Amino acid sequence: MKKDSLRDFVFDQLRELRGLECRAMFGGFGLYAGGKFFAIRFQGRLYFRTDATTRPSYVERRMKPFRPNARQQLTSYYEVPAAVIEAADELGAGARAALNAVKK
Repeated sequence: MKKDSLRDFVFDQLRELRGLECRAMFGGFGLYAGGKFFAIRFQGRLYFRTDATTRPSYVERRMKPFRPNARQQLTSYYEVPAAVIEAADELGAGARAALNAVKK
């Protein structure tokens, strides 16, 4: 896997999540914890899985849903604000909320 500084930084920030792994997808990487797909790293941005409970906070912050191309939009994944990525506690809380948003 080629060098990706954002992926490496996010992995370091989320080091306490059990079973954290990364798999190539959409020309970026999917993040999994305990086998659950909860985040996408694509074109220098990080997107977390959302649900009806967590999505409003992303929309309020004017974050955009994941768009792998001009014709496709996945409204269940929203961009994580840079300030959250830089704060390990906030990023960890967001990751746990994203994991809870994954359908079982």
